[in-house]
Amino acid sequence: MPAFFFTFTELRWVEEMAKVLIVEDAPFIREMIRDILESHDHEIVGEAANGLEAIEKYKALKPDVVLMDILMPGMDGLSAIMKIMEQDTKAKIIVVSALVKEALRKEAMRAGAVDFVAKPFQVERLLEAVRAATTAA
Repeated sequence: MPAFFFTFTELRWVEEMAKVLIVEDAPFIREMIRDILESHDHEIVGEAANGLEAIEKYKALKPDVVLMDILMPGMDGLSAIMKIMEQDTKAKIIVVSALVKEALRKEAMRAGAVDFVAKPFQVERLLEAVRAATTAA
């Protein structure tokens, strides 16, 4: 549950930190996402470079949110989403992908993703997706 705190000059909304698993095959994109989220007080509990690693790390780490690329070597993101959702129907998975065709977006949402963020993304769009996923019932 979000908390409130007062300062002398303002009333600010303080959001709970999310525990995030980043699934992305490009190391520089993983690092960029990690830096953005950590600078906004989210905790990166793990990183994976493909769908198989994502499934293993999801089981072990139980993150609040998964940020999942689609196009990766080995197992792709859509297959990983389906496998994770088989294990945990309440998993919060946000697709972060440069593949933005509407058919792919719909397929990802049918598989269980709660949101789709197109690359290149704006920082606020990524943060809003994580915020929405962590506050969703």
